[in-house]
Amino acid sequence: MTTSLIAITMGDPSGVGAEVTLRAAADLPEAQRANLIVVGDIDVLNRANAALSVGLALHEGAHAPAGTLRVRHVPVEGLPETFGVLSPACGEASYQYIRTAVDMAQAGEVTCIVTAPINKEALNAAGHHYDGHTGLLAHLTESKGSWMLLASERLNVIHVSTHVALRDAIMRATPERILETIRTGHRHFQRMGVAAPRIAVAGINPHCGESGLFGREDDDQVAPAVAAAKAEGIDVTGPISADTVYHRAYQGAFDLVVAQYHDQGHIPIKLVAFDTAVNVSLGLPIDRASVDHGTAFDIAGTGKANHVNMLSALSYARKLAEAKRNG
Repeated sequence: MTTSLIAITMGDPSGVGAEVTLRAAADLPEAQRANLIVVGDIDVLNRANAALSVGLALHEGAHAPAGTLRVRHVPVEGLPETFGVLSPACGEASYQYIRTAVDMAQAGEVTCIVTAPINKEALNAAGHHYDGHTGLLAHLTESKGSWMLLASERLNVIHVSTHVALRDAIMRATPERILETIRTGHRHFQRMGVAAPRIAVAGINPHCGESGLFGREDDDQVAPAVAAAKAEGIDVTGPISADTVYHRAYQGAFDLVVAQYHDQGHIPIKLVAFDTAVNVSLGLPIDRASVDHGTAFDIAGTGKANHVNMLSALSYARKLAEAKRNG
């Protein structure tokens, strides 16, 4: 693949996706903006553009004049004419934008997808029953498995499971799934230029179960996966109590932490990198990075949305594209 074009899916048309996309694109140097194409609705983008007053010229078509932002218009009927509305039509639009971008990536038209936020309730109301972007992307690419990595400057976390109930997450933390999570994180960091990634695996129970006093899951599920990964030559340590492992990683002891479930990984990284952490999908045949925030219906259309996270996602996407070119 020789293209350096990055596709940004606009997200839910009622949310802040259009605003953070436009404001981030306006902040970029012209050379970087030229490598972007927004997949979404041109009318919603124009409405957001007017609300922001950033003066960014939009161009619908394959070849945009210098200084403009390319748009791939994907028409969906019934979109609300105002922001901040929960709507099945917006859920359908979110799905169509993502599907179009995946088709572009699989066809080699773009090197990476960056996704603006979608609303899971609207997505499901439209008949697309997925837990979010990661599950939807796995389905569209026919992938057997996928993982969520939250990446930031000083703390990186990959999750064994994400959008499931806690009791289900513990059951899903099998030795096989944990081992494959370790392998996936290891391969990704090697791809990104870390020759020997240092990986820590968080325990499930308080103090990793205290030798069975607080549960056997760490001994029976986590420890065997860590031992198997070590046998493959991976630099991995664990299980380590979750109340200390993130501090150690933040201080530089580890390149990556394997979190066993959603909140165990999300809480620490959102504490230290709320505006800059990037959501990266691993295990897919295409590259995808995303903002790590929601649709923010309450402020959509007001121009108040912070676009720093979108800038971080675009920066990570450029690193992914570089790794692909060098790979």
